[in-house]
Amino acid sequence: MLAPRAYLRYKDFMTHAPLTLNGQLNHLTDYPFRRLAALLGGETFPDAVVMSIGEPQHLPPPQVTQILAEQASGWGKYPPSRGTPSFREAVRQWLSRRFSLPDGMLDPETAILPVAGTREALYLIAQTVIPSGGGHVLLPNPFYQVYVGAAVMAGATPVLVPGAEGDASQPDFSTLPEETLARTRLAYLCSPANPQGTVASLELLERTILLARRYGFVLAVDECYSEIWDQVAPPGALQACANLGGSLDNVVIFHSLSKRSSVPGLRSGFVAGDPRIIASFDRLRSYGGAAVPVPILAASTALWLDETHVEENRALYRAKFDAAERQLKGRFDFVRPAGGFFLWLNVEDGEQAALKLWQQARIRVLPGKYLSSAGAGDKYIRVALVHDIVTVERALSRFAEIL
Repeated sequence: MLAPRAYLRYKDFMTHAPLTLNGQLNHLTDYPFRRLAALLGGETFPDAVVMSIGEPQHLPPPQVTQILAEQASGWGKYPPSRGTPSFREAVRQWLSRRFSLPDGMLDPETAILPVAGTREALYLIAQTVIPSGGGHVLLPNPFYQVYVGAAVMAGATPVLVPGAEGDASQPDFSTLPEETLARTRLAYLCSPANPQGTVASLELLERTILLARRYGFVLAVDECYSEIWDQVAPPGALQACANLGGSLDNVVIFHSLSKRSSVPGLRSGFVAGDPRIIASFDRLRSYGGAAVPVPILAASTALWLDETHVEENRALYRAKFDAAERQLKGRFDFVRPAGGFFLWLNVEDGEQAALKLWQQARIRVLPGKYLSSAGAGDKYIRVALVHDIVTVERALSRFAEIL
């Protein structure tokens, strides 16, 4: 029992002042998968087919397990925030080879950093480049939800820009008013797009880079789906930089092994581009970011140097594109995606269709409303073709019957 004087002191602290949290949180909607859980209810089913999340189910390359075991002593070390020289060099080689970059364009010491998955990096880039006065952040509509959250939490105003009509739709920020561009601090572009699978042309990338330099904003290009493509390898922002003379000014790109190599649990990617931005990003991340562990860096290095498993992975997705075309062509405004592994289907009411598929077939898809604003995706659902071909064909057949 507390002595009287101690009790009095303790009692003095029983009254609590109001708790104050970051008010910007009030401007965020629930994350899409929480909204989906609320729509469908909390019940789970062992036979459910989860096509709502872009989590690749292909087997990871066998060398990953082997390298993680060989490098097990690295778990006892704090990981270097800038990664290892061999990781940065592997990324440099891959980028140079994949996008035909000239020798010397990328300095692995100043232009490349590993990241613990690109979601963190795409979020932190807004905290890195948006000044305290806020400003505008341009982003596509539909969009990856992290873009909006990053803009809002940085105190900026999201400006959502739909793509032009057509199968190759991508937002063209050069069509925006002068007053909007003058206040822009950051622009997100995703190619191939999540969720539509559309690809930004090299000409559009070049035009957008020139726009960023003219108005002094940062162009952040999310290229996480660039290695899952159907017929033609998508161009990249660094390729556009090379065409414009080789400068990396105002441009950063984001890549991940999650989709390319089917290792979402590895949480490994990189950011590359303008050394000024990379240095500032690294400084911020040293306070609040997650470094990539040494064994994961070793496995990642090997994966970036190997293309065989990527080609095999791409062939598996291509077979699923074929299955989707057989099942759905001529319905739901079906368009075979140029890249990525999502179908973006017009079902008139995305939420009702998602609910119906869950209740009648135990197929879980994501309403497009949760990935868009101002009605841009309300009619749509996003379907992730991440399972094996048999599961995908069976699910799509059931899908076509029900809807």
